[in-house]
Amino acid sequence: MAATMFVLPGQELDSSLLPSHPTLPLKLGPGLRHIPPNTITPTVAGQLCTDKRKNAVWVEFNGGRYIPTAGDLVIATIQKSSVDVFYASLSDYTSNATLPQLSFEGATKKTRPQLAQGALVYARVTLANKHMDPELECVSSSTGKSEGLGPLIGGMIFNVSLGMSRRLMLPKPADQGGLVLLDEIGGQGIAFEIAVGRNGKVWVDSKSLKCTLSIGKAIQDTDEKTLTADEQKKLAKKVAREA
Repeated sequence: MAATMFVLPGQELDSSLLPSHPTLPLKLGPGLRHIPPNTITPTVAGQLCTDKRKNAVWVEFNGGRYIPTAGDLVIATIQKSSVDVFYASLSDYTSNATLPQLSFEGATKKTRPQLAQGALVYARVTLANKHMDPELECVSSSTGKSEGLGPLIGGMIFNVSLGMSRRLMLPKPADQGGLVLLDEIGGQGIAFEIAVGRNGKVWVDSKSLKCTLSIGKAIQDTDEKTLTADEQKKLAKKVAREA
């Protein structure tokens, strides 16, 4: 993956800046729109990024609110429930997403999860457009397995920028996103769990509340202060001392 250039809204992208693949169709990610027949323009200012292996292109940016996109993994907060669905918040000041109560691994009317207001779930966006509220699922529609999705028990939630959440979700955050913090914390012998949502939410759980708070605050500091790799390593050692 490579960040090729800085782009501005409305700028027409030359075809040489886009990845090409002999079989896969071009996938447009956040920050881009297609104007038929062949024009692609940014909708936000930011860094143009490509993934040749997936034949994907998107704009890396921090500003603005989260806009749901089908396929996104998100951390949602349950607000209320009805007979068949949960209503969950993805971000502040936006309409709730719907999560069918049977959209969990092995769920039936008798075994479906009982989620109270404020409960957290790790979910996938299945439907997203400007005319309808987003829809979520906590089970793979093809396998029927949760594949890591479902209720998040314990732990704490931390807010980060949208750009930081995308960096954390890269296949190799250290190599592709310059994020060595979590690897360094793990290297200090600290055990923890983490779930990252595209909606700027990070869930962290560890052996103690103090340790969880330290890890979450370190992630936020790395994001807000744009820490370098060396600064992240120093911060990881500090977290290990305080844990």
